Amino acid sequence: MTTKARTLRPIVLVMLCGAVLAVSDVAAPSPAAAFGFGFGHMGGGFGGGVRGGGGRSFGAGRSYSTTPSRGVGRGVDRPSGWTRGTAGGWTRGGTGNGYKGDPGRNYPGGGIGVVVPVVPTPPGPPGQGVANLPPPGGGGGGGGGGGAAGGMPPRGERRFVLDEVITAFSSTATPAAIEQLARRYNLTQLESQSLPLSGSTLYRWRINGRRPVGDLIGALEDDRLVTRVQPNYIFSLQEDVPKLAAQSQNYASQYVLAKLQVEQAHHIATGKSILVALIDSEIDAKNPDLDAAVVKSFDGLGGEDKPHTHGTAMAGAIAAHLKLMGIAPGAQLLAARAFDDNRDAKGTSFAIYKSLQWAADNGARIVNMSFAGPADPTLHTMLAAAFEKGLVLIAAAGNAGPTSPPLYPAADPNVIAVTATDSSDGLFAMANRGSYIAVAAPGVDILALAPDHALQLTTGTSVATAHVSGLVALLLECKPSLTPADIRKMLGRTAKPLGFGAGLVNAYRAVSSLNAEASGKDGGEQAKE
Repeated sequence: MTTKARTLRPIVLVMLCGAVLAVSDVAAPSPAAAFGFGFGHMGGGFGGGVRGGGGRSFGAGRSYSTTPSRGVGRGVDRPSGWTRGTAGGWTRGGTGNGYKGDPGRNYPGGGIGVVVPVVPTPPGPPGQGVANLPPPGGGGGGGGGGGAAGGMPPRGERRFVLDEVITAFSSTATPAAIEQLARRYNLTQLESQSLPLSGSTLYRWRINGRRPVGDLIGALEDDRLVTRVQPNYIFSLQEDVPKLAAQSQNYASQYVLAKLQVEQAHHIATGKSILVALIDSEIDAKNPDLDAAVVKSFDGLGGEDKPHTHGTAMAGAIAAHLKLMGIAPGAQLLAARAFDDNRDAKGTSFAIYKSLQWAADNGARIVNMSFAGPADPTLHTMLAAAFEKGLVLIAAAGNAGPTSPPLYPAADPNVIAVTATDSSDGLFAMANRGSYIAVAAPGVDILALAPDHALQLTTGTSVATAHVSGLVALLLECKPSLTPADIRKMLGRTAKPLGFGAGLVNAYRAVSSLNAEASGKDGGEQAKE
């Protein structure tokens, strides 16, 4: 009898375990949820759980861990509608929200949290091919219990400030509640700014205590006060190292003028009084070629504002009107400093947000963005709002080479992406490729302005972008009612096909096409006359 009883005990235990598992399948969304296993960061309400092997987003506000791994000593949040079970895990029943597990403990029972992989339904195709961004006009998915938009950077993304984070808060959040949140997460507020294009006031914080950005974002996504949280991304100006040019040169040495038939176009329009915002490094506004061109300035960084080669070159490509000739010498520049004066000038998300908002507030018709970087969900929201307000958004495709993934903001569907060509219409070797490229413009060995009345040769998709911004100013002078969509179509329709994007833009063909519409002639025919 004793032997028989001992034999039956394991069988009974197995049967009991099977019964419990069967109940868990009915009463909980997964066995892991029923038993209170620790989860990796998940956007479906499980909040800042044990950090698992990364996550992937699928649908509105839901992100799932794709690889099982073990937790590393973080507490987990209680899922909404669950309570802490006797074993230390979470079970259904009860209400209450926001309970934090003891710091440094994992559940169940303070043991090692196991991340359970979930196989979700695959998402539909992304809107207009925008990687890591919601479709135009839509917001980002929520990030857990708090439903925060923005969220975790893609796996492997390192282009952000390592000790900063950007947040927005619920409209019901009081200053005292925000201060309490800052103390709870050991944050120091650096600045805040109301940004109507983003639909909220954004806060920039310093992360104290060397806490990783991803860990903090995971926690803040699940805080009910937080509606948006993301890294402060870093962007780069898209120019090769500039070369000094012979100071005796003048506009006769600018091959871009003949290539785009700029002088002929100037018989029709010069971009007179069209406001072009230039989000860039500091411009040497005292250069005689830019006399009276810069009508307003904004400093998104603070500190020393030393004139920089890049900002000065871009301003000249658009509006120079003495020794050199810009594409739109009659345009007026709104100069927004968002990039520092280092040799490899960098700018951050927050400085760009402020600059874009300032440009919109000051009546810009065109925004030149000769920079590139990672996908930024808040910038996407602001660009979509600016597009709806009628701002023509133009950005550099990027100089990261043929195998680079898309760079932003050029790859945003609300933006006209510009690549660069040389004097023989060959594609710049280091230009990004991709279906998001809209048009091309000269961008190799371009004679350009430099600080202290000097000249330089600049190469990259940056200066090509400035050329297109100048061309758009000519079009808007001719017909101010043109929309961003009208502009994109007109640039493509009058471009010279080259096999990438719509081809090489042509200033004279573009402005002539407006006169042709009025006279009933074909734009190409009029351009030949």
